[in-house]
Amino acid sequence: MKVAAVKAPGGLDKIVIEERDRPTPGHGEILVRVRASSLNFHDFAVVAGMIKTPDGRIPMSDGAGEVVEAGPGTSRFKAGDQVLSTFFPNWPAGGPTLPRLIGVPGDNADGFAAEYVAMPESAFTRLPKGYSFAQAATLPCAALTAWRALMVEAQIKPGDIVLTQGTGGVSIFALQLAKAAGATVISTSSSQDKLDRLKALGADHLINYREEANWGQAAMALTGGRGVDAVVEIGGPGTLTQSIHASRIGGHISLIGVLTGVSGEVPTALAMSKNVAIKGITVGSHQDQVDMIAAIEANGIEPVIDSTFPLEQISAAFAHQISQKHFGKICLEF
Repeated sequence: MKVAAVKAPGGLDKIVIEERDRPTPGHGEILVRVRASSLNFHDFAVVAGMIKTPDGRIPMSDGAGEVVEAGPGTSRFKAGDQVLSTFFPNWPAGGPTLPRLIGVPGDNADGFAAEYVAMPESAFTRLPKGYSFAQAATLPCAALTAWRALMVEAQIKPGDIVLTQGTGGVSIFALQLAKAAGATVISTSSSQDKLDRLKALGADHLINYREEANWGQAAMALTGGRGVDAVVEIGGPGTLTQSIHASRIGGHISLIGVLTGVSGEVPTALAMSKNVAIKGITVGSHQDQVDMIAAIEANGIEPVIDSTFPLEQISAAFAHQISQKHFGKICLEF
């Protein structure tokens, strides 16, 4: 089979396409012909060498495909079924624990940049009805992160106000899920073209953070001084202060990304006085994914896909990702 592998110490020029033996499913495992994957920042961190992995690691945490063979001791899936990976294959339900957060494909183990994978059937769910493999492959990391942030942790309800940042996969899914839940959405971006596209997706209010440095106060003003109920925080230290300013008293901030750095100053007195809950979010469980798929089907949500690349052009796909010119998800199809 054909795979993409990352050679140490990492870098886009260290991703090679090579032939490896097709795996055989063991007890409790299924053999899946992978048809699509999607790029996340986590995957870039792996291929760039920011996350250290063994030499020759097959990257990509997300995968969708069809079952070729069901190994002994399996009962959930059979040959011909279409399946979708889970980001944390050892996290069935409930809250996060260290054992549940181990085994991420493409990081702790070989991932989905391969034509075939053999993995435990418990590491997969079904696809949403009517979804293509590429559409499904956008869900396990980005969509599920947005789902857990808003529906599981913040527990938003109709009439709530949600603030999203930028136009990456998590942020766009957060916009779509929030609108499906009956929330008002304030979206930020530095690009007027991208703001227009967010508006077309249903954003109620738009803020160009390049033109409005104090966009937290601008968001607060849009709520009539009340503040937003939930923030999907993807920037980290460079944006967290503004998110706290935007939040209502008792609001919820889902800390998802650290695109502006891994540490920085936080206005702790402001966070305390506002009684703001800041919750770290690392994707979600198998049960969360099952629940999300049901919601996607009920509301007819479709992923926004910017572009697709063949496996042989995986380096070009990541180069497109780091250019930050994309809107929505970037996929691999093979």
